[in-house]
Amino acid sequence: MVLEQEKQQKQEKAQIPERSAPARSVAGDGRDDPARFTGRLVQKRDGRLAPFDRSRIAHAVEMAVRAELGVPFPDPIATVTATQVDAVVTAVLATLPAVAEGEVISTVEAIQDEVERALMAAGAFAVARRYIIYREARARRREEQTLRLLDADGQEVQLNLALLRSWIAEACAGYEDRVSAKVIAEDVLAGLPAGAPLLDLERSIVLAARTRIEIDPAYSFVAARALLRGLYAEALGRRVGIDEARLAYPLAFAEYVRRGVELELLAPEMLEFDLARLGAALAPERDLAFQYLGLQTLYDRYLIHDGGRRLELPQMLWMRVAMGLALQEDAREERAIAFYHLISSFRFCPSTPTLFNAGTRYPQLSSCYLSTVSDDLGEIFKTMRDNALLSKWSGGIGNDWTPVRALGSHIKGTNGASQGVVPFLKVANDTAIAVNQGGKRKGAVCAYLEAWHLDVEEFLDLRKNTGDDRRRTHDMHTALWVPDLLMQRVEADGEWTLFSPSDVPDLHDLYGRAFARRYAEYETAADRGELKNTKRVRAVELWRAMLTALFETGHPWITFKDAANVRSPQDHAGVVHNSNLCTEILLNTSPDEVAVCNLGSINLATHVTPTGIDHDRLRETVGIAMRMLDNVIDLNHYPIPEARASNLRHRPVGLGLMGFQDALWEIGVGYASEEAVAFADASMEAISHYAILASTELARERGAYPSFAGSKWDRGLLPIDTVPLLSEERGEPVAVDLGTTLDWEPVRAAVREHGMRNSNTMAIAPTATIANIQGVTQSIEPLYTNLYVKSNLSGEFTVVNERLVHDLTARDLWDAELRDDLKYEDGSVQAIPRIPDVLKARYPTAFEIDPSWLVACAARRQKWIDMGQSLNLYVAAASGRVLNDLYRSAWKQGLKTTYYLRSRGATQNEKSTLDVNRRAIQPRWMRAESASAGIGVEESRSREVVEMTVGPPDGEMEIGGRTPDVGVRHAVPAPESALPAPVTATLPGPRALLDDDNDPEEFICEACE
Repeated sequence: MVLEQEKQQKQEKAQIPERSAPARSVAGDGRDDPARFTGRLVQKRDGRLAPFDRSRIAHAVEMAVRAELGVPFPDPIATVTATQVDAVVTAVLATLPAVAEGEVISTVEAIQDEVERALMAAGAFAVARRYIIYREARARRREEQTLRLLDADGQEVQLNLALLRSWIAEACAGYEDRVSAKVIAEDVLAGLPAGAPLLDLERSIVLAARTRIEIDPAYSFVAARALLRGLYAEALGRRVGIDEARLAYPLAFAEYVRRGVELELLAPEMLEFDLARLGAALAPERDLAFQYLGLQTLYDRYLIHDGGRRLELPQMLWMRVAMGLALQEDAREERAIAFYHLISSFRFCPSTPTLFNAGTRYPQLSSCYLSTVSDDLGEIFKTMRDNALLSKWSGGIGNDWTPVRALGSHIKGTNGASQGVVPFLKVANDTAIAVNQGGKRKGAVCAYLEAWHLDVEEFLDLRKNTGDDRRRTHDMHTALWVPDLLMQRVEADGEWTLFSPSDVPDLHDLYGRAFARRYAEYETAADRGELKNTKRVRAVELWRAMLTALFETGHPWITFKDAANVRSPQDHAGVVHNSNLCTEILLNTSPDEVAVCNLGSINLATHVTPTGIDHDRLRETVGIAMRMLDNVIDLNHYPIPEARASNLRHRPVGLGLMGFQDALWEIGVGYASEEAVAFADASMEAISHYAILASTELARERGAYPSFAGSKWDRGLLPIDTVPLLSEERGEPVAVDLGTTLDWEPVRAAVREHGMRNSNTMAIAPTATIANIQGVTQSIEPLYTNLYVKSNLSGEFTVVNERLVHDLTARDLWDAELRDDLKYEDGSVQAIPRIPDVLKARYPTAFEIDPSWLVACAARRQKWIDMGQSLNLYVAAASGRVLNDLYRSAWKQGLKTTYYLRSRGATQNEKSTLDVNRRAIQPRWMRAESASAGIGVEESRSREVVEMTVGPPDGEMEIGGRTPDVGVRHAVPAPESALPAPVTATLPGPRALLDDDNDPEEFICEACE
């Protein structure tokens, strides 16, 4: 009873005197009308806007009264006290201005000031004191919780949460329905320690977004935009938002060019352009087209920098490249703008060396260099020097080592015996390590050897990890140059003779039937004892050894000499002795000519619609791209004179493509289908048609290339016309459909009338990096897998198939459980029951597509291409029989080259982000039994582990006289992964620092909390 009396006394003491009702409140004047506040906004402390809510003011006043009275919520308070609380609220509302719906009525701080004044005016001094103390305590708490960082001068600065939220909101713009800005902010604050550099704030936003890419690929764009903000600050010297950067771009571009020339990073001729006009032509909004992997790659390796500080922004890079390729044009600005729009809109991309060096003081723009090594000690080491210089300026190198005499061959000058080609290859390997490509990527060299060279068996072992390390080249690529005669001997189970090139000096320059005749003559001479340094083996055994080495080490790649030479447009100018680093370039070489090729790739995905190829757009792209590539030849910095002589005499270019898999998805076709084969045929026919026409147009304007006379072009032979020539040389038809869909007569007429500006026009490069930059699948590759971690020089990146996520989201299937399923299945959708069959057919991984489909698509392209294509082959369950059939099929269908053989092992790596026992299934990688290991589960989707032997097992290669059936294709079951699943770091978020829009703390006191 005593307690009740004390409580009543407190309530009476705390009552607000009626006489002190605020004079500013006029009853009945409508100032308290609820409709007056409907749809109005209040501005919070961090700048965010929230709907105005009258009840929150009433709640704050009531809680201050309860705190003074000691009456806990929700115990009732006296009716008179409640009435007086309403009077204070009415007084506060009366002070607020009348604004239109959707406008800001006041700020949180201003409203709280009015609450203080209303309480004081009402004579409720004790309650007002409580409220004032509460506000001060909350301010101190916010101050204590505010993160302090260090600026560039080491001074402590307070983190502005409102600014942080605005940065994140800007990065998330357009993706609000797919990403959570609040979660990103929480992760940033959780992972950012006090005293961290201010620069780490932007990096933390990038990290927070990139770790969530597997949840939704939209986070990739968010991470890219966060990275972009940091890049803007670095290049512009101040922090600006994306909208402000758009305004800053034109002036900043002109300053960048002037600064680049001043630092001797850019060519002085760049100042001769109308920089204001070019700056006005920039499209800064295209910066938003980058995904995180692409922009990070651009930042790390392509953007020009001074002492590590980037001077260049993405659109500046594209314009620099465009300007660098337009330097010798008559209408330079017009051409530069046209070039810029083509590459900045992701329709076409020049090769990496062109992106590195265009517009600089040393514009080494070419990708590939091919040379033949003479059998002379001085020439051998001259080649080493040439390799170093070419690699220094970002060139990839292919060396033909076939002329170098074999082990044991007589050396007339010293009367000694040769150590063979292998010791020199070791030196070439170490040279590639010592000299990288412009300091931006590793040096890379590929050594080619013909399959009849006496050192070929040791050549097969160069990449092995066992044996004498002095005769191993662990860092150099190797490839075999295989004549048709060897393939025919393999089919006939015949013998094969190995020679030293010093004994058969003309054999390397012969191909087709001429090679077969001369080879037989040398075999006869060896039988008579006229050639001593020879060896005879079963062709099948050598073929088996080639495939075994390819399976075990990925090398040597298998390339076909006769297909490359018989179909070469330049058969009158010399012999193609080898290909390049990536097996797509096929140009003649000689002691005084180092072949050069200048590459660029069309983004095929931007030239198709769901109904098919956009021919008008593709024709325009090819025309501009061919002009750019032709300009490269004249503008190029040539590190050695032999390269300059060859490039200016023949003027070859290699127009390729990327995004083939994306294009198939766009038209709704699966890779493992006849429709995909037909699309490969039609799309390459269109590119070939437009590329040849573009070269004739350039010839009309600028003249034909110097060695045009006598070429196949001059003789009226287009690439499609050379396939029958190969059939004739082989004595059997090439197994490829020679049908056409376009009218080729105008092309033939243009070649007859104007000639060709370029000896070669097409080659499909791997596009490993530029495809990442433009955010499409590489080259002609199938999708590797739907979810994986990609490693490159810029780090590790989670890659998830955005199209798959879109289709699953549309079916309400994309959730955490399905993501875990996808990780468990190594990115494969085939064994996940929830996924419909239509999506399983649409999204197989590379190892789930029978490689014969890849060969079939490549064969249809090859008939249109005057050079080659970088064709990777994916084999899920490799065996001698499978590899034999696959590579013989490639040869029979007329492919000129192949590239990597990729196979999968039997092991499955740990999936560290999965709850591996949630289905009570013991993962194969676990050594100890799990708690559920004893539970029997019938898992319909479980698969056998593919056991792969080391090398093709004996007895599995049925070769003698057997022709692989190139028409039959079998489904390949999904294998186990050899790649780790992506690991996502989950960062806890300090919600105390991040006010939710619905958090009532803006108006309440400790009693409520």
